[in-house]
Amino acid sequence: MGPAAAEPTLASMDSYQRTMPLGLHRLMQAMNALGTLWILALMVLINSDVIGRNLFGAPILGVPEMTSLSIVGIVFLQLADTLRCGRFTRADILLDSLKRRRPAAADLLQAVFHAIGALLMAAILWAAWAPLVDSVRIFEYVGAVGSFQIPVWPIRLITLLGLATTLICFALLASADLQRLFRRRHHE
Repeated sequence: MGPAAAEPTLASMDSYQRTMPLGLHRLMQAMNALGTLWILALMVLINSDVIGRNLFGAPILGVPEMTSLSIVGIVFLQLADTLRCGRFTRADILLDSLKRRRPAAADLLQAVFHAIGALLMAAILWAAWAPLVDSVRIFEYVGAVGSFQIPVWPIRLITLLGLATTLICFALLASADLQRLFRRRHHE
């Protein structure tokens, strides 16, 4: 007798951590890595500001402004890969139970969750477009004139790119969930 077929794990019963069409998973991983590098650069900037302020009485201008904008940029750079890897914060008690007892119901619940996520990302993306256009048009910046100024539009653009990538990820995950559901139903 050959080895027994391995029992599927709960993780193997969902759509996370899979490759995506057109190498989109690589784009999401690259955006995540860029966000991580940005965090490291921000840590160096903040520590340099603290050292400069305390040891030399010379703080780095604009650190609070750069930090507040950076946090937004980092979040939206890392959002899609966080979703793709299944690391969004949620309560999995019901879902894990469904995966064990009623896998088709779990697939349907996952598909609904991902479809609602895609719709939410689309709504936020739609709402975020006009502020980006206005930010570019009026040369919006943060900081004090004559001291330190930084434009806002690059962060708004990163936000839109992160939203669009996350929307695509949600849609692809919903599609994969439905495909798994239909395959499961076909085999029953």
